[in-house]
Amino acid sequence: MPTKKKTLMFLAGFCTSLGSFVVLCTVLGRQNWVSSTIPISDIFSNGTVVIVYGLFRGTSTQRLDLGLEESDKYFEVLGTLRSSSQKTLQALVILLLALSLFTSLLSAGVTLYNSISNPYQTFLGPTGVYTWNGLNASFVLLALLLFVGNTQANRLSETLSQTINQMLVHKEATHSYGYAFWLLLLVILLNILTVVIIVFYQKARYQRKQEQRKPMEYAPRDGILF
Repeated sequence: MPTKKKTLMFLAGFCTSLGSFVVLCTVLGRQNWVSSTIPISDIFSNGTVVIVYGLFRGTSTQRLDLGLEESDKYFEVLGTLRSSSQKTLQALVILLLALSLFTSLLSAGVTLYNSISNPYQTFLGPTGVYTWNGLNASFVLLALLLFVGNTQANRLSETLSQTINQMLVHKEATHSYGYAFWLLLLVILLNILTVVIIVFYQKARYQRKQEQRKPMEYAPRDGILF
């Protein structure tokens, strides 16, 4: 049976791993990833369009200085995109976050199992925790970079606006990233915290083993032979 200290530390790792899983589930379905303000103009109207979208869905709102404003439009991101590169990058971000969900679940499973058993010599121990959390953080970080690159360099917001509103865009969009986007940094922080907890456990376990060896090192030679 595991010691009380081992149980508590791996349960703490389980909580942080489960926390990263919950945060990922939350942000995947949210629409508040980015809000883009885009100047638009045609022969009948002039103003801006504000589109707010996430990985799957979004909303387009017109704010016109001249002309008749249309009601808010709701759209599916992947269904609206026509460019293969933009659609591929958006799908890749979704895939990476789905893999992050899987690795978070694996990390939670390994830490929970270690809190009630003693398999730390195998891949089901700390090595597995380090692997899954390292992969999780890597997937999330890459997803963040790809989303920003698709939005900024690949002009994702402008493309969505042109397709939805059928208006000319004269200037580049200005972007403001929402809470769902920044919550992914919390996932990386939870991954790091999980690893730190297990590192402290292994360090404490190593020190305890060293202390157990000291009496033998300083014991009289005759006593050791006996």
